[in-house]
Amino acid sequence: MSDQPNPPANGGAMPATGPVVLNLQFTKDLSFEVPGAPEIYLSLREAPRIDIALDVQARRLQEGQETYEISLQIRADAKTNEGATAFIAELVYCGIFTLNGVPREMLEPLLLVECPRLLFPFARNILADVTRDGGFPPVLLAPIDFVQLWQSRRGQASDTPVANA
Repeated sequence: MSDQPNPPANGGAMPATGPVVLNLQFTKDLSFEVPGAPEIYLSLREAPRIDIALDVQARRLQEGQETYEISLQIRADAKTNEGATAFIAELVYCGIFTLNGVPREMLEPLLLVECPRLLFPFARNILADVTRDGGFPPVLLAPIDFVQLWQSRRGQASDTPVANA
């Protein structure tokens, strides 16, 4: 007889027990539009100007549970020098995270900084692939400083007046 414990029924893998566990990641929404096709491909002489908007959202999946959905929302608007829309790409890339024994004061930075940091490389790759597959140069997002994004968002929330007179 062996003194080794029986392997778990989930294929032999031991369950992850760290403070942050990424259970699942997935594309929740993906949209790629070329409103001026096919003419835009004929008239585009140089790379379009691309404006990027990025947002992070976190929501608890079940009350009383420490499982959260983190959504990384990215929108890329590409315009020609003449102002015509070359393409619009929108991506909502999500992860389901479980937090184990995380102190309350660390909850927000973990959800809005560390979790999106884990998701970002995958979302970046999807956006690059979809724009390249759409006939344009791939959009390669620069690394995002999620700490700065979180801090600026917190500053806006506290400094913004409730109403303007």
